[in-house]
Amino acid sequence: MTKNTGNQGRADQRQPSVLDNFKPLLLDVAVPLGSYYVFRDGLGMSTLAALAWSSAVPAARTVWSLVKERRTNALAGLILVVNVVSLLLSSVTGDPRLMLAKDSAVSSTVAIGILVSVALGSPMMTAGMKPFLVKGDAVKEAAWQRLMCGDSTWSAVFRRKERAFSLVWGLALLAECVARIVGAYTVPVDTMVWLGTVVMVATMAVAFLVSGGLAAGPMQHILAAEAERAETAGPTEADSGTVPAGHVPQTAPAVAA
Repeated sequence: MTKNTGNQGRADQRQPSVLDNFKPLLLDVAVPLGSYYVFRDGLGMSTLAALAWSSAVPAARTVWSLVKERRTNALAGLILVVNVVSLLLSSVTGDPRLMLAKDSAVSSTVAIGILVSVALGSPMMTAGMKPFLVKGDAVKEAAWQRLMCGDSTWSAVFRRKERAFSLVWGLALLAECVARIVGAYTVPVDTMVWLGTVVMVATMAVAFLVSGGLAAGPMQHILAAEAERAETAGPTEADSGTVPAGHVPQTAPAVAA
């Protein structure tokens, strides 16, 4: 009889591919957004009908997670809520300033959703960040799991950076919402029509830079260090997350706790 070792057990487990890592973004974000434009512009549906039909996938994903997996699919749920808010706002009419102000409702919905997910300990922006850090690498995928499960000496710092990433995006989108509402009632309408887009683009750029420097960049270094440590450590040491005596990872993260 052949005895299976820990390494053999891990080798038998299917490591997520690049497609697996990007699947949440594709199903929960790309499909609803893409189908909305297909229904509205390609098939000539009304905005209400396009929003309703494009909500089918995130609605199904949300229900499936609750019933089958007994957990909440935060990303799919957020897209569903955004679509519902957009449906409610599509019937809002009034003066031009009210029409400009209502556009910020989507940003505020997303921002609140992100901030709530951070408070609950399940930052929803992680689903969008992870594929770009792991890049479909099996070793980095395993390192990610150890860091998230608390099996690494760097887990606490890694999780703090993960929360910081979503926190930055939530606060940035909330600030954008406030800025657009204030602008809608203080700036000339003709100016705010194009200035609103500028504010949105500037907010995205700032959020990318700040979240990258404050969280994504340090997380990438920690992930690389954990992956390098696991490759040089023995099976028992890799599972426990301890660093072997005398071993210093070449890519040891130099990040603030």
